[in-house]
Amino acid sequence: MLSTPGREMPTRRPRGPVRLFQLDAFAHRRFSGNPAAVMPLDRFPDDAVLRALAAENNLSETAFLVSAGKEYRLRWFTPVTEVPLCGHATLASAAVVMERLEPGRKVVVFQSASGPLTVRKRGRRYVMDFPARPAKRAQVLPAVTKALGIAPTELWENEFNYMAVYEDPVQVRKLEPDFPAVARLGTPGVIVTAPGDGSFDFISRYFAPAKGINEDPVTGAAHCTLAPYWAARLGKGELRAFQASRRGGEVVCRLAGDRVALEGEVVFYLEGDAWV
Repeated sequence: MLSTPGREMPTRRPRGPVRLFQLDAFAHRRFSGNPAAVMPLDRFPDDAVLRALAAENNLSETAFLVSAGKEYRLRWFTPVTEVPLCGHATLASAAVVMERLEPGRKVVVFQSASGPLTVRKRGRRYVMDFPARPAKRAQVLPAVTKALGIAPTELWENEFNYMAVYEDPVQVRKLEPDFPAVARLGTPGVIVTAPGDGSFDFISRYFAPAKGINEDPVTGAAHCTLAPYWAARLGKGELRAFQASRRGGEVVCRLAGDRVALEGEVVFYLEGDAWV
């Protein structure tokens, strides 16, 4: 591997081919939903190697799996950083385990930075058990309005993101954020959301330029904040959501106390070996 000035070089890495899968998560057909790479490993190499692999895959997230008895250890990296929780890459990882690594398996537990995450196969879909991430009401900040281009009616926040609420789904669909300004807001990302149109209870989009992703196509972790908000507002325990990115994707959400069940489909796109 040639060195690049100013770029951190991997120091310890796997040897030879590593299996590589690319899947479209929260999708019922290819080229929709959110693409994720999944790489099963014998062990986790140095973080610099994982960052280099994620940058080479150049998707919003790459999931790295290491078998741990009956469970798996799971980590997620964007092209620039590790993240504490990722929904679509967990969904993709579950499909790889249950359909390729251990065909016929129906349940898998992933040990992660966000604790144990259980995923169950349900027909053609997978159901993830994630921690809820409720937000608190905040004052609408001029910097948020300027970054998004349209003033939200409400602003909510937690340690993970801002959530800007609009009343018109058309506004959410047509937003053209100033991504450098979004990156300067001092939060990992910004969720934008509005009541649903058509058959959906709500729609959303997610912007995270601070993590190297201007707009994430479908964001499972964001729904850990969206689900508690919309469940309380609509008085519903089960919600049908649509993330209105260019690719688009559907998420079924069920709130259960301090947990959120997120359900979606996965489609395999690519399978091969990465030589690292």
